[in-house]
Amino acid sequence: MKKLAGQNFSRRAFMAGTAAAIGTPVLAQDVDGQGTVEIESDVSALVRRNISSFRTLDWQPYFTNLTNGAILVDLSSRALHYWEESGTYHLYPSSVPLTEDLTRRGRTSVIRKVEGPSWRPTPSMRKRNPEWPEFVGPGPDNPLGTHALYLSWTYYRIHGTHDTRKIGRRSSNGCIGLYNEHIAQLFGMAKVGTQVLLI
Repeated sequence: MKKLAGQNFSRRAFMAGTAAAIGTPVLAQDVDGQGTVEIESDVSALVRRNISSFRTLDWQPYFTNLTNGAILVDLSSRALHYWEESGTYHLYPSSVPLTEDLTRRGRTSVIRKVEGPSWRPTPSMRKRNPEWPEFVGPGPDNPLGTHALYLSWTYYRIHGTHDTRKIGRRSSNGCIGLYNEHIAQLFGMAKVGTQVLLI
C-alpha cells in the first residue's frame, strides 16, 4: 500500500481503522443551530438482523393449507409473505405499526377488496391528530394508496402508500403498507377469504 508523507499505512491497519469507524455512532450535524444534534445509534447490528430475517419462508409452519391463498406478515422483519393456492410464493417489503400498542398479532382474513379506496381516520387517530381531515377520497393524497385489502379486524388493512419512505419502517397507525405496485400485484392475486397471519 502506498505510504503517505509522515505516515505508515498497512492494509491491516487500514481495515482495522475502517471497522472501528463503521462501529462508531454517527453524530448528525447541528444544521439549524438550535442544539438539536441527534446521535444515531450503531445500526449495523439492526441492519444485519433485518436482512437475515427478510428471507423466503415455507408456509407449513404457519398454515394448515393454502385454500384461497395465505398472507403472513412478519412484523419484526417488516415483510409480507404471500402464497398463492398453487404454492407460488411472493415476498414484499412492508411498513408496520409505529408502536407496540398500535400493533395487532394473530389470525384474520381478507373480507373486502377495494381499488381506489377512500380513507377516514379512526376515532383514536382523530384524538391523537385532531388536525387530520375527516375524509380523504381516492387519489395521490390518500394514505391507503391505490388498493386496499380490508381485514376482519375493525380498522385494519393491508394497503398501498404514495409515501414510499414508509416502507421498511415502523410508520403506520396499525395497518400494513406496501409499495403501490406491490399492493396492485397482491390485490390481483388475493381473494376475499384469503387467510392472514400477523406475527
